[in-house]
Amino acid sequence: MTPQEIKPLLDPYLTELGVSHFGWAPLQNPLSFDFYRSWIAEGLHGEMKYLADHAPIKENPQSKWSRAESALVFAMPYFPHPEKIENFPLKSARVSMYAQGIDYHFWFKERMQKLCVELSKIFPDEEFLAFTDSSPLLERDLAKKAALGWVGKNTCVIHPKKGSLFFIGEIVTSLKVATTIEPLPDFCGTCTRCLDICPTGALIEPRKMDARKCISYLTIESRQIPEESLREKIGDWFFGCDLCQTVCPWNQKVFKGQLSIEKSLSLAADQETKLTAELRYILNSSGKKLSRDFLGTPLARAGSFGLKRNALIVTANRKLKELQPEVEALRDHEKLGELALWTLRQLQS
Repeated sequence: MTPQEIKPLLDPYLTELGVSHFGWAPLQNPLSFDFYRSWIAEGLHGEMKYLADHAPIKENPQSKWSRAESALVFAMPYFPHPEKIENFPLKSARVSMYAQGIDYHFWFKERMQKLCVELSKIFPDEEFLAFTDSSPLLERDLAKKAALGWVGKNTCVIHPKKGSLFFIGEIVTSLKVATTIEPLPDFCGTCTRCLDICPTGALIEPRKMDARKCISYLTIESRQIPEESLREKIGDWFFGCDLCQTVCPWNQKVFKGQLSIEKSLSLAADQETKLTAELRYILNSSGKKLSRDFLGTPLARAGSFGLKRNALIVTANRKLKELQPEVEALRDHEKLGELALWTLRQLQS
């Protein structure tokens, strides 16, 4: 199967799916696997044990999908978010752009599964399996091979006309697609804005991140309280962080001044009042209520512990003294007590 043959078959569906650009790549041993293996060996993945557990499949995808030959790789923009939630519980708290709607693991995969159904009608003897980043594939490696972009110094895939604010998904297939795609050149040049802006120094060198310092990791994936030296550096990020992407000149060019690069948001008095109310709601709510309210959103991944932890850190860093009673109520909490006491010290300093 040649690209010239498969592209006309896919084009009618891509606009309907909302895909901004796509490509294809043979499913062979990843070019970046040696780097990935050393990154794991250095422990830079933190508590994300599954990244190490999945390494053998990432090195050899056929060990899990025996018929797999190729990957169709898709980019789905998330700014503005394509699956907004009208009654999203948080309007003022600083939440990463990708998380301001329904969890993409649901809707993005569902859209690609519909495409799998259509492709199966055309190729009834072939297999088509849809995945998002929950699958054991080195997605950025595939995206680079499929010319969706180059891997930037911020570790994200960047396209010169699309920026980097997109999800990556793929359809793994038994269909052999002969690729003629040349990977895009690296256009980062001498720019180091992403490394320079990172509040915690998580980008320890170009294209190498220490996840244990990354604000997104600390507020989403981690199930621990951040060490004291990192807490102030998290600033007012309640869930995730976008700075290493929003500062990127390629995103600034594509999105023309729509992206904030403030390390701490400049809020008017009424905005600060709304933020305080939202954090009060987080701190006062039961675990069951938070699970129910954030069901189906990326914020559910942090769990009630993570959401309350994040609320305490933002309360401390923005000096929201009106929340002192709510913080006081957590000072004897089994897991959050030490952080609550730290927050009280910040509020009183």
